[in-house]
Amino acid sequence: MAELKFNSKGRLLFTKEMKKEYTILCPSMAPVHFQLIVNVFNNCGYHFELLTNDGPNVVQEGLKYVHNDTCYPALLVIGQFMDALHSGKYDLDRTALVITQTGGGCRASNYIHLLRKALKKAGLPQIPVVSLNLSGLERNPGFSVTLPMLRKFLAALVYGDELVLLYNQTEAYEVNKGDSQKLVDRWIEDLTEQFNHGKGLSAREFNVNLRKIVKDFAKIPIHKVPKVKVGIVGEIYVKYSALGNNHLEDFLREQDCEVNVPGLMNFALFKVDNRLEDIKLYGGNPAKYAVCNLLMNYLLKLQNILIDAVKSEPKFLPPCPYAHTKSLVKGVIGYGSKMGEGWLLTAEMIELAEQGYENIVCAQPFGCLPNHIVGKGMVHRIKTVNPRSNIVPIDYDPSATRVNQENRIKLMLAVARENLVHGEND
Repeated sequence: MAELKFNSKGRLLFTKEMKKEYTILCPSMAPVHFQLIVNVFNNCGYHFELLTNDGPNVVQEGLKYVHNDTCYPALLVIGQFMDALHSGKYDLDRTALVITQTGGGCRASNYIHLLRKALKKAGLPQIPVVSLNLSGLERNPGFSVTLPMLRKFLAALVYGDELVLLYNQTEAYEVNKGDSQKLVDRWIEDLTEQFNHGKGLSAREFNVNLRKIVKDFAKIPIHKVPKVKVGIVGEIYVKYSALGNNHLEDFLREQDCEVNVPGLMNFALFKVDNRLEDIKLYGGNPAKYAVCNLLMNYLLKLQNILIDAVKSEPKFLPPCPYAHTKSLVKGVIGYGSKMGEGWLLTAEMIELAEQGYENIVCAQPFGCLPNHIVGKGMVHRIKTVNPRSNIVPIDYDPSATRVNQENRIKLMLAVARENLVHGEND
C-alpha cells in the first residue's frame, strides 16, 4: 500500500506511487463519451474503471451518506461510489475516486466535499478523491491533465456526439435490432486504438473518421416509418445518465419513439463562451482571454467538421452550429442566464422543436433552481415562439416514483401521437 500523504490543509493527496497501483473509479453519465475518455486515461498510465452499477441500492447508499435535500445528482454519484466500494469488488487500500469540479455557482462544485465527508462517515478516510478540473482548484502530485490528453478529451466529445446522434437516428428504424449498438461498440474500440497511437486528432483525420462513421451507419438496413420524435433536455447529469433519469431513453424507445439528445459539444462551447463574455463584461487577464478564445475557435472548427460529415449523407439530420443555437434565444432569455445549463437549455428546446422534435422531456433534479428557471420556467415562453412545442418537465429525486414520471411522459406522448396522425392527414 502506498504511503498516505496530505497537503498543508490536511487533504489526502493522490501520489505518484498511487498512480502505479491504484484503481480509479469514475462515475457514469454519458456512456459513449465517458468510455472514450476513460480509455484515454488508461492509455496514459492510469487504471481507470467506469462504474456501471445501477438500481435502487445506489439511491439507498446515497441517502445513507448524503442529506436528501442535497442535489439529486450528487446523491446518485456518491451513492454509486459507495455502492461500488461496499460491493467487495475492490481493494479499498488501493482504490481512488475521481470527480469533476467546476468551481461555478452550481451545487456540483460541492460534490467533492460531500464525497469526502461520506468516505469519512463510512470509515474509509484512506481513499483519495481526485478532482478533475481545468481551473487549478485542486492539485495532486500523481494526477495531471496534459495538453495531449485534453486534445483527446475534446476528440472524445466530437466522436461521442456523432456516434450518439447517428445511433439515435438509426436505432429507431433498424431492421436487425442491435446493428447500431454493435457499430457504436466497434467504433469505440477503433477510436481508442487510434488515440493510443496519437491518431484521429488532426483536422484531416477528424474529417476522414467522421465521414467513415457516417457511411457505416448509412449502410445499416432500416425501415423508415412515421414515429413520434422526442427530444431530451435538462440538467446535464439527469439528461445523459440512465441512472439519473430512470432509463428515460430506453423507456421512450419502448414507446416506439425516435430519441434526440443534444450532444456535449454545445455545452462545452457554452462554458468557454461564458468565460469570454465574463472577461468582456467585467475585465480579466488578457492571457486567459487569448487561451479561451483559442479554445473556442478550435471547438467551433471541430463542430463544423462534424456537421459537414453528417451532411455528407442526406438521410441524417446534422446538429445545428453553436452560433445558430445561441441566436434562437435572442429576445426569449438573456445571455446572462448561465448558472447550470443556463440559456443553452432554453435554446436546445427551441432548436429541437425547430428540427421536428417538438415533443420534449425536460429532465431536472427536484429543487435545481437554475433548471427550474431556464427549463420549466421557459415552457410557456417557448410555446409562444413555437405553438407546436409539446413539453413536459419531469422532476427526479429519491421520493419521485418511476411510475409517476412515466405516466406523465405517456400523457405527453398521447398528445404527440394525435399530432402525428393529424400531421399525416394534413
